[in-house]
Amino acid sequence: MTVLEGRIAMAESDNESMLDEMFDRLEKMPTPEGYKVEIVEGTVYMSPQRDTHWQIIADIVEQLRTKYPRKRLKSDVRIDYPGPLNGFATDVTVMKEGAANTEQGHSRHEDVEFVAEVISKGTAANDYGPKKLAYAVAEVPVYLIADPYQGKCHLYTQPKKGEYLSELSIAFGTDVDMTGTHLGLTLRTDEFPRD
Repeated sequence: MTVLEGRIAMAESDNESMLDEMFDRLEKMPTPEGYKVEIVEGTVYMSPQRDTHWQIIADIVEQLRTKYPRKRLKSDVRIDYPGPLNGFATDVTVMKEGAANTEQGHSRHEDVEFVAEVISKGTAANDYGPKKLAYAVAEVPVYLIADPYQGKCHLYTQPKKGEYLSELSIAFGTDVDMTGTHLGLTLRTDEFPRD
């Protein structure tokens, strides 16, 4: 191990310890019912889950269940991502077959195959900005944003050197063809509601 590798490992360990401490404190606070809590670049965000938001998440999960067992799907579960203090609770996540948790019981970002985020007004900038960057740096193969305000899905694939090389925008009502990715499926959006 080089000095640089040792420093990177130490920084990642410090990051995880700090995230653990932040989440421990948040768990002791009274969080309003129906709110999701995440830490993005060290800032705590609480966003309400609206009916539109939930309907899209449920639709995505139902379609993924035709191919993936329940144990490989996650929703609103903390996963730490590269970058300064990134503990995300993604709307929908598909984990690799055989993915194992860390000693602390957390899922590893290295085992994430797919992430879907449904836009909320107050946190949209995170999904299009720092979260997209963190997913690309983590080399999450497929990242999907469903935006009920635009009435569009944005599909990002081919992560390389901290960015997605392929981006496709699809209007709600049009199928999202992911057959060319390792997911090998088409996502219907005809029942996605708009805000």
